[in-house]
Amino acid sequence: MNTAPMTPAAALLTDGFGRVRESVHAVVSQLTPAELDEHLEPGTNTVAWLIWHLTRVQDDHLAELTGQGQRWQAEGWHRTFDLPLDAEDTGFGHSPEQAAQVGNIAAEHLSAYHDAVHQATTTFLGSLSDDDLDQVVDSSWDPPVTLGVRLVSVLDDDTQHVGQAAFVAGVLPRRRSG
Repeated sequence: MNTAPMTPAAALLTDGFGRVRESVHAVVSQLTPAELDEHLEPGTNTVAWLIWHLTRVQDDHLAELTGQGQRWQAEGWHRTFDLPLDAEDTGFGHSPEQAAQVGNIAAEHLSAYHDAVHQATTTFLGSLSDDDLDQVVDSSWDPPVTLGVRLVSVLDDDTQHVGQAAFVAGVLPRRRSG
């Protein structure tokens, strides 16, 4: 990995992940604990699940890319959240019943866990060269997935989920007043 100043591509990815972090904080900070766990309709995802899931996936993928442990286990977040799920669970493929188990989480914990993953992500991004981004990280796809493509995929997933969380957060108060 590179020790030179951050490349433009890495800086762009860092900016993108930073925007996700800002959005996570904005969404989580505006809701009560009950609103974090509220479903717009039966079977829909809550803000708590969406933020937990996007952070878990980012943590999982980053750990795979760096060869280091996930913050979830390494820093004890799985104990802090105390969810009735396997410590490796990221929420991928959750049924509505499984997703409903992700609740009763303090907003501060959602934000702090996301901050820990964000810090690990930006540290990793700061170590990359442009050549690193072309490294194949998954040859089971056609075409094979490069590090750059994987990072963009995680960023896209994060952006979509934080946008969903922002939508739910915006609808909840309007539902009560309307």
